[in-house]
Amino acid sequence: MIDAENLTRRFGDLTAVDNLTLHVDEGEVFGFLGPNGAGKTTTIRMLACLISKTSGTAKIGDYEIGNKADQPKIRGMIGLVPDNVGLYEELSAYENLDLYGRYYKVDESKRKERIEYFLKLLGLWDKKDLAAGTFSKGMKQKLAIARALIHDPKVLFMDEPTANLDPEASKTIRGFILDMKKQKKTIFLNTHNLDEAQRICDRIAILNTRLMALGTPAELERSVSGRKTVVQLERVNDAIISAVKKVATGGVEVDEGNKLIIGVGNPEKENPDIMSAIGAAGGRIQFVTEASSTLEDVYLKLVRSE
Repeated sequence: MIDAENLTRRFGDLTAVDNLTLHVDEGEVFGFLGPNGAGKTTTIRMLACLISKTSGTAKIGDYEIGNKADQPKIRGMIGLVPDNVGLYEELSAYENLDLYGRYYKVDESKRKERIEYFLKLLGLWDKKDLAAGTFSKGMKQKLAIARALIHDPKVLFMDEPTANLDPEASKTIRGFILDMKKQKKTIFLNTHNLDEAQRICDRIAILNTRLMALGTPAELERSVSGRKTVVQLERVNDAIISAVKKVATGGVEVDEGNKLIIGVGNPEKENPDIMSAIGAAGGRIQFVTEASSTLEDVYLKLVRSE
């Protein structure tokens, strides 16, 4: 649904986005992580046809970024929730959505139906006649999301949608994103919130002007130190350690509290042999878990390496 190849944007001598190549599938929640100034918002603005690219190529569906004939078609198939919601604060919630529905040429009956649907879904229906300027940050964010969806876009770009929101409002927005995923919407999510990205994103890209890493949350977590099996034993002795080292493909560490940390390339295949070796050496296994780096570990390692 979204394809970019060597996408680059420069502002004078400053390179904001450097040769970005990625693919986002239809119906995917795709997370974009990176520090301030990493190029996340610039990338969204290029993909949404708000600013031009310097070089490279990008497409939304079958339409090419930078092709003037394709720009209206791209804008018609995407929705954008910017970091600054930019509502008409003197207009009511209903009037804001109606204005944007008219702009996108949504017919009147469909427009009324969709306005009511989104305002009720987001808990704003009873506030529909109040001026948007009287709303809290969370309510404005919800209204901005409804505005972005009023014309039923296939792709939704969201730039820090839960920034500065309280926990309850953030939970509502996350739930709404997952609801959109069920409807096969493609969600491109800029966020600083690592926990949020881990909860709702199918894949995550870490950007720091250049693409640093790309994968599922689990793949990224394993990328720092690989996969490890942790075996809690009743007691660890030299015979058990020796037996495990004979079958383990990675290193074997002994941690405090009679715990073995064993490097594994394929735990599904290797763990049964490891457990058998421990049992044959007289070890009594209390429980087995998998250890990996956290998404925060991965993020900090990549960003600090720059």
